[in-house]
Amino acid sequence: MGERVWDEFLTDRDKQVFDAAGYAQPAGLGERPAVIVIDVNYHFTGDKNEPILESIKKWPNSCGEDAWIALPHIKRLLDAARTKGLPVIYTTAAYRADGWDRGSWDWKNARVGDWEPDAEIRKTNLDGNTINHEIAPIPTDIIIEKLKPSAFHGTPLSSFLTNFKADSVIVVGTTTSGCVRATVLDAFSENYHVALPEEGCFDRSQASHAINLCDMNAKYADVVSTDSIVEYIEKLEDGLFDLPKGK
Repeated sequence: MGERVWDEFLTDRDKQVFDAAGYAQPAGLGERPAVIVIDVNYHFTGDKNEPILESIKKWPNSCGEDAWIALPHIKRLLDAARTKGLPVIYTTAAYRADGWDRGSWDWKNARVGDWEPDAEIRKTNLDGNTINHEIAPIPTDIIIEKLKPSAFHGTPLSSFLTNFKADSVIVVGTTTSGCVRATVLDAFSENYHVALPEEGCFDRSQASHAINLCDMNAKYADVVSTDSIVEYIEKLEDGLFDLPKGK
């Protein structure tokens, strides 16, 4: 891919260490990949494309404009996956109205427990946990609700992947340093091959985004271009999976 998004953040020593230690060797994907879309909901994208410092006034967890830059790349990936008949699995959050089940989320963010939608959001009746309309799920897709960063933690994701006989996962979404990373590490720990289309991941911190992509590419996943993932998908056999009927 030429110059990588993390190159500007690495010291010369870092680059030498990675080269000498043999990190970042491509692992490749298998023959039966599933696509996992992590938390691309309005809480993380905001309700419209605007600078992050504006967006977080209404949506404290928003990643602002970087989310909207990623959305077309995610849509392109999903279009390719659906054309080929690959499983598409979304995650989003679902907390009790009283917030009791947020648990440790309340410990590090002063705005989590106090946030209320402003008048502009209330007019739209928009639920922050709803997947952004630009990449809305279709009936054959699967939506998993989760309480913690990893899509695997306390969810049926592992059993769904087993049911699909998936051998690899393609992960996109947000945040790169949080829920994406946690999901990637758990997928790696379950011995799935993992790939991240770089342009389809985003974060509220550009430095965290870059460094976490670097670290995951070094040890846990292949961080590659959306173009290369789409090309890989198009070469797969048709009819690999028995998808939900979507009735």
